[in-house]
Amino acid sequence: MNIDEKEVQKKWKDSVAEILKRFPERKETFLTSSDIEVERLYYPSEVDSTYMDKLGFPGEYPYTRGIQPTMYRSKYWTMRQYAGFGSAKETNKRFRYLLEQGQTGLSVAFDLPTQIGYDSDDPMAEGEVGKVGVAIDTLYDMEDLLEKIPLDQVSTSMTINAPASILLCMYIAVGEKQGVPMEKLTGTIQNDILKEYIARGTYIFPPKPSMRLITNIFEYCQKFVPKFNTISISGYHIREAGSTAVQEAAFTIANGMAYVDAAIESGMDVDSFAPRLAFFFNAHNNFFEEIAKFRAARRVWAKIMKEHYQAKNPKSWKLRFHTQTGGSTLTAQQPDNNIVRVTLQALAAVLGGTQSLHTNSRDEALALPTEESARIALRTQQIIAHESGVADTIDPLGGSYYLEALTDKIEAEVEIYLKRINELGGAVSAVEEGYMQREIHRTAYETQRKIEKDEEIIVGLNKFTIEEEVNPELLKVDEELEREQKAKLQSIKEKRDSEMVESTLKQLKWAASQADENLMPYILNAVKAYASVGEICNVLRQEFGEYGSI
Repeated sequence: MNIDEKEVQKKWKDSVAEILKRFPERKETFLTSSDIEVERLYYPSEVDSTYMDKLGFPGEYPYTRGIQPTMYRSKYWTMRQYAGFGSAKETNKRFRYLLEQGQTGLSVAFDLPTQIGYDSDDPMAEGEVGKVGVAIDTLYDMEDLLEKIPLDQVSTSMTINAPASILLCMYIAVGEKQGVPMEKLTGTIQNDILKEYIARGTYIFPPKPSMRLITNIFEYCQKFVPKFNTISISGYHIREAGSTAVQEAAFTIANGMAYVDAAIESGMDVDSFAPRLAFFFNAHNNFFEEIAKFRAARRVWAKIMKEHYQAKNPKSWKLRFHTQTGGSTLTAQQPDNNIVRVTLQALAAVLGGTQSLHTNSRDEALALPTEESARIALRTQQIIAHESGVADTIDPLGGSYYLEALTDKIEAEVEIYLKRINELGGAVSAVEEGYMQREIHRTAYETQRKIEKDEEIIVGLNKFTIEEEVNPELLKVDEELEREQKAKLQSIKEKRDSEMVESTLKQLKWAASQADENLMPYILNAVKAYASVGEICNVLRQEFGEYGSI
């Protein structure tokens, strides 16, 4: 049967025009969170004739449809629940509970003093010990954190940046004590300092010595800890600071390029480290935009690694990423609504091809999650995996006219940002100049303005509110913990070999003054002598200085 497509299309448009006279659309223009206009309808376009160039097959360049040939038909994504609060022993109990409930990987949250290199007894740590994560002062705490957790069987992700080298060395030392050689350890350290300058603020040292520490980790792990992901280039916190989906993808990829550049400048071959690079993205509420963002990011990164950096190993072209659902989307009002938000966000991450996933708990806008809330969040992933059927075929929304058009549009807008950042001299220069920070502040302000004017609806916050809400039972960190943690640290300092600690710190100070010296072996020696996070960071502060706010 021959059908005149243009005639049918015209007939449909005429019909729409008549309907709109009686039933106007809800908005004059529909936009995604990145201000990409959403058309009324999508239908076949040039995507059909460029399938192999733009989409291809899963496990094949440019990886739009996924980085593995069979994706979740062979193995589900790693299910992680970000956890850490109070003492190492308390967090260890939560870890073991989650593993018993079916979690397949650990994800460690550290308290603020640990993240910025201060010990629990430092005046700078007052009132913050164990509040937003677990307090880790010395190797003794890491031993407690990982007690009875077999490191040769469990993959561990650590959200740590400025002192990432120290926490990784502690992890290696615990593995050694368990009889697990470092070449068998698996996991990820975030180790992404650029996004700290852009969006999060837990930096210690200036950019150049920070980049040196990162490349030192690359070099060391390439030789001795080959299964560990040496960096998780993070868009998550960029998005939490208020960026759009496009900015999240663009700024994250720009930061990734800066790390590749730094490693190459240090003398490393791109294919020696690029296969262990990993990424960390956010998942927000605009369902199709999030899926398209993940697909576009994979395609952009593959092209950059293959064409710009001339990487030869296909593993270097693959963008592997962890996803966490959007913390900034959670509301303190009607917290049970967050279960629905998290479910949609998690589903978008899975349909977008994530390699691992953390689902936020319903009460995290109010406090650290309770055990029950963490279990519901984990069950959300398990129901998606085992009951929904979305993991039974690869890229199930691939070929959707809307999704493919959106993927193309996001890719194009990401490339515009990358071109601008390149003109500024790359991500490090753009950070120092404040470009990315200004872009994020601008969009964050605009989003808040829309919410306040009810142009953007947040259910339970600015619409469908209720007058009296019953707050759920919340997790509270015992205030006594800080005193106990300080006493524990003092006890360790009294028992350890002080001369050995002093010797290892002196050697580290010398190594830090030598630009060509890899600091990892020196940090590992200091960690094994039970030197504290603060002591090690203070040695590096003396040599490198501290980074002030822009």
